[in-house]
Amino acid sequence: MSQFDRVIIADWSASGTRSPARPSPDAIWIGVTDANGTTTTYHRSRALAEAALSILLTGQDRVFLGFDFPMAYPAGFAARLTGEPRAQSVWRWLSDHITDAPDNKNNRFEVAATMNRATGGPFWGRPAHLDLPDLPATKTADYPAIGLPERRHVETLIPRAQPVWKLYTTGAAGSQGLMGQPLIHRLSQRADTAVWPFDPPAKRITVAEVYPSLLSAAVMADPAPIKDEAQVRLLSRAIFRAAPMLDTPEIAREEGWIYGAGHAAALLAALA
Repeated sequence: MSQFDRVIIADWSASGTRSPARPSPDAIWIGVTDANGTTTTYHRSRALAEAALSILLTGQDRVFLGFDFPMAYPAGFAARLTGEPRAQSVWRWLSDHITDAPDNKNNRFEVAATMNRATGGPFWGRPAHLDLPDLPATKTADYPAIGLPERRHVETLIPRAQPVWKLYTTGAAGSQGLMGQPLIHRLSQRADTAVWPFDPPAKRITVAEVYPSLLSAAVMADPAPIKDEAQVRLLSRAIFRAAPMLDTPEIAREEGWIYGAGHAAALLAALA
């Protein structure tokens, strides 16, 4: 029997414009699995997706809500930016500084430049036309010199995961993190919600970071024309069926953790 009554997986987007009306890749997809089966939906903006999630979170059932973006940064960054060595303080800071319009227009690159000025310059990646001297277009940071790790501990276990500092070009998840963490801040204010592993998963709703590419073998074999749709469908189903995967090292309380890291075989087996 599943630990959760419902598993929701959201493939997020940092796009600065609305996604096409026709379901498309590189947009927001949400997969939901419960005792009745699995469904997927497509959303053209973060505002519309958040409204849909609000509806999905109503009720009294036990819910797992996974997002495919980094919810924290390597050890030392939070204290350098906010004075507190807690991911929650970064969520709050980003909630105060990120602007996100209903049409997806946002200021994520400008905010990243501000963060670089305050923390030594770990972020990189931006469109070439943006004039942001404090945010380089390519990786120039010497991470040992600035005193911040390039990768979180969990990313050393999943080498194909991109560093959280990378904001632009293929595979980058850093921009989704900037745009998603204000939402995590809002969710964390709910009395019925715990954000794991920063909080014990002891409330009705457990929010966590996920990495759909843990199921890359199953996704590649899936006939769905849009990879993002297959990812949320398969991962929601796997987590619903699999045993809990809540083991983490102590550093995860600051850096966060990817649910299922180190357990890809068990997730794939749950799909069989």
